[in-house]
Amino acid sequence: MQKNQKLQENAESLAIQALGFVASDPELLPRFLAITGIEAQQIRRAALEPGFLAGVMQFVLAHEPTLLRFAEVAGIAPDEIARAARALPLGDTNHERSI
Repeated sequence: MQKNQKLQENAESLAIQALGFVASDPELLPRFLAITGIEAQQIRRAALEPGFLAGVMQFVLAHEPTLLRFAEVAGIAPDEIARAARALPLGDTNHERSI
């Protein structure tokens, strides 16, 4: 397996974990849905779209308390989340704009 492919797979796994983190939080989920314009029942379908997982990571990166809580839950350093965001399709760390 190529290094880039492994990096992307790890990033996707972390983004799926981040999505679960957001979905399980009664304060974060409504904010995520409002920002993305996605309805709760559409999340599974949206998750298959290119860029969705990168958007989840950008959402986490955009709010430092959320970033720090997720990093703690995931057992990783916060900068690993930014690295993962860049490894995803359509991903970058430009979390200053809406997703």
